[in-house]
Amino acid sequence: MSGTPARTVDPKTLRKTVGASVIGTIAEYYDFFIYGTASALVFNKIFFPETDPLVGTLAAFSTYAVGFFARPLGGLVWGHIGDRLGRKKALVFTLLLTGLGTFAVGLMPTYEQIGLWAAVILVVVRLIQGFGVGGEQGGAVLLTAEASPQRRRGFYASFVQLGSPVAYLIPTALFAGLQQWMDEDAFLTWGWRVPFLLSIVVVAVGLFIRSRVDESETFKAARERKAESHAPLRQLFGERRREVVGGFFAKFVEAAMFPFYTIFLVAYADNNGYDSGLVLEAVIIAILVEIVMIPVWGHLTDRVGRRPVFLAMAVLNLVLIVPAFLAVQSENLAVIVALMVVGLGLGHAGTYAPQASFFPELFDSSVRYSGVSVVWQFGAMVASGPFTVVATALLVAADGGFGLVAAYTAVLVVCSIVALVLLPETAPARRGGTEYASWPSLDEGAHDDGAHDDGAAPARSAAAERA
Repeated sequence: MSGTPARTVDPKTLRKTVGASVIGTIAEYYDFFIYGTASALVFNKIFFPETDPLVGTLAAFSTYAVGFFARPLGGLVWGHIGDRLGRKKALVFTLLLTGLGTFAVGLMPTYEQIGLWAAVILVVVRLIQGFGVGGEQGGAVLLTAEASPQRRRGFYASFVQLGSPVAYLIPTALFAGLQQWMDEDAFLTWGWRVPFLLSIVVVAVGLFIRSRVDESETFKAARERKAESHAPLRQLFGERRREVVGGFFAKFVEAAMFPFYTIFLVAYADNNGYDSGLVLEAVIIAILVEIVMIPVWGHLTDRVGRRPVFLAMAVLNLVLIVPAFLAVQSENLAVIVALMVVGLGLGHAGTYAPQASFFPELFDSSVRYSGVSVVWQFGAMVASGPFTVVATALLVAADGGFGLVAAYTAVLVVCSIVALVLLPETAPARRGGTEYASWPSLDEGAHDDGAHDDGAAPARSAAAERA
């Protein structure tokens, strides 16, 4: 094996793959996050106008949560398709499905026009969106991770994670601009529809770019070796049960803390008489910092390992839960911004960036799409999907007090901390140059770009690792 030539990574192809994955993920998560923003600002008024404002917010968040419950099914279906037919095919279809669902929301009648049927249609569209997003992140991450040089996989794969915070900023900025330029009646009548209708443009751009990207070389190598699994899920749960369960719980901290910082704390401030505008301003500043920090954390995981970064930032998130509420109560912009920057720019980014390389490295190439999708989407369903609903309900139960919400959030974070302690390190640089799971293009004797420079050994097969 040592005599075979090193695998080279074409920089132009790599840049194209990373760019397409990032833009496609931005498009897909724009569709998903626009719904969350509208739930907090609009849907409680136009789809649930007959209820108490706080209860209306709870109902709107419930329809937002519905999408998360469709994501695991999407993850299973698209993961199977991605492992059997290819990463690229699955990603094109998921983007199209999610985008059309978002566009449909912009055309929907309201409660005033068709009564409760408006809410029913909203839930159906949300289910379609969730089903599409269920296959997005796993596929986009794999397409980039499998195209990246081994020694810099954490750095390049982390760029895919930029799609989520960037996608959060776009609808937030659009809604803020529309609210500023329009009076409330016009905004509630038709202005809120504009960001949803614009999604057709975002999707068209995403599809154009994504359709021009080549299929993953690792997938093609596995197919040539007849290594693809005819029953990915059966193989996954039969051979990688530890990784599936551990990855599922490891996902909790990141999945819970993003809605905690970006959605729930805004609602907490608004419903307790604090200045929610200050919180929203702080969130936007912190998201900008997170966008800068994600590649930094990705680079660090290549140096010190995936697990140390992930674990340390999970602990930081745990420490920040109660201070986050106290910062909101202070109504001091500098204090709130500082908390949000540390919470999102360090805490959340430091748990989000490692996932792009850590989760793919846990699974063999023949079941990797299914493995990442199951971990990602089931973890998000449990920790993120119902988070705003459960947290708001606990807030109501405690008459606005944050104690129950803080405890609920802490339990989710502790689950991740325990899982990360038990999971293995997967970064090749921390494993003597070997892979934790099979990586066909490497197993055939071709080291990744630059791996041979420091005497890295060829990738170790999954069977050898378990032995």
